[in-house]
Amino acid sequence: MVTALITAEQLYPKVANVIPAVEWATMEDDVNAILRLKKERNAVILGHNYMTPEIFHGVSDIVGDSLALAREAARVDADVIVLAGVHFMAETAKLLNPGKTVLIPDLRSGCSLAESITAEDVRELRRLHPGVPVVTYVNTSAAVKAESDICCTSGNAVHVIESLGVPKVIMIPDRFLAANIARQTGVEVITHPGACEVHERFTPNDIIQMRLDYPGVTVLAHPECPPEVVDEADYAGSTAQMIKFVADQRPAKVALITECSMSDNVAQEYPELDFVRPCNLCPHMKRNTLAKIRHALETMTNEVTVDPEIADRARLAVERMLAVGAPPK
Repeated sequence: MVTALITAEQLYPKVANVIPAVEWATMEDDVNAILRLKKERNAVILGHNYMTPEIFHGVSDIVGDSLALAREAARVDADVIVLAGVHFMAETAKLLNPGKTVLIPDLRSGCSLAESITAEDVRELRRLHPGVPVVTYVNTSAAVKAESDICCTSGNAVHVIESLGVPKVIMIPDRFLAANIARQTGVEVITHPGACEVHERFTPNDIIQMRLDYPGVTVLAHPECPPEVVDEADYAGSTAQMIKFVADQRPAKVALITECSMSDNVAQEYPELDFVRPCNLCPHMKRNTLAKIRHALETMTNEVTVDPEIADRARLAVERMLAVGAPPK
């Protein structure tokens, strides 16, 4: 018995709260083509939280933050993985699935954090601080991961650092994430002057003004924001942790101090809540479109590969992170 393909029309209720029907109608051709191509290619689409709703809720098979996608990538049994996100995420998927084809919709989908540090920078940090373990944020290239001891995400950084049982670590490349994590662990943290171009633009005054404009708003900040922004927020956590906060606490009015599309994706799940949207867009994430996903699957282009000499060492750093397990709830 052949299972009928789901259609764009059947998917529309998943995005109806955030995409008008007239706008969805312009997307249906691409959505239907992607649904068909996924079946033909035995492909899955991994969609990051910062994807627009038509990608995140519409065509993605697995969604989440960078930690969730890393975990799920290791378990994928499809032949083809399309990573709707940025290049370092596609590299991570390839590291964990070396025998599978990993595609990215746009090769220009970079990351300011990943581009802020090189493998040579890591080697220099090791030279300056001999014997200090290197904890590397997943928002980095495979070459940087290969020079590291263990990876982390914003959601498990505290758990990873505490698992090492050392008084000092090198945590790269996000200086703001490192500063925020250091305050939670009591571990001395040496870092690198990298920052996320989305989160570093938020200021304490943004939040102060937001509270004046939207009385009673609950403010949730990503730990890639500067510490003084985190201090003005009601809660700080990774994308997954912010989503959990919304699900558990159901604040009537909430602002997510992070990339713009995440609010749209969470709002679809909780239409009864009022989402204040401070809109800082990631230009790299926004290079992902339905048309580019369709083209990648049609042509099997923009394949992501990792130099074998780098891959084994980089994979080890990622696998060490995954072996630490999820942080306590």
